[in-house]
Amino acid sequence: MHVRPYDDADAPNWLRCRLLSFFTTQYYDDVVTRRPRYDEPSIQLVAADCAEIVGILDVSIGAGAATIETVAVLPEHSRAGIATRLLHAALPELEQRELPTLDAWTREDPAANAWYRRNGFREEHRYLHVYQDWDERDAESTAHGDLGTPVRVFAHAPIEREAQLRARFRRVHVCRQYVLSLAR
Repeated sequence: MHVRPYDDADAPNWLRCRLLSFFTTQYYDDVVTRRPRYDEPSIQLVAADCAEIVGILDVSIGAGAATIETVAVLPEHSRAGIATRLLHAALPELEQRELPTLDAWTREDPAANAWYRRNGFREEHRYLHVYQDWDERDAESTAHGDLGTPVRVFAHAPIEREAQLRARFRRVHVCRQYVLSLAR
């Protein structure tokens, strides 16, 4: 297995890796059918085992900040250090750009949260991801308008409303921002 820059020919395997690795997490429905393109500079790496892409890491680089957009490892290759190898391959370029921090956002999956903490990230911020399904509609939370009646709603909410929203909706996730200091 080796880490290398992403190539456009990797697109089908990149999608497969992302889909299969997200499938067993709370991001199971965050499906993309084509690989995102970044307008800003980015670091795009893959971990390849022969012709198979077993891990991916995309980091976007904006005005003085960097964000992990995607980090994923095929389930059958998890816990083999692949995500950490991808991260360590990206860090020198981020440090060379003299960026102060690298951040990432994740939900409540224990393995993902443990990985960020193990790699020196600290939790900086929390808010909620709330899904309202068709059978959870009520007058207070259903928006009507030109679009008609929503069938499913995805919303952000303040962390202070967690207990209230968990009592009303089946799918509520705490979304955490992790930050890694890159300053030496």
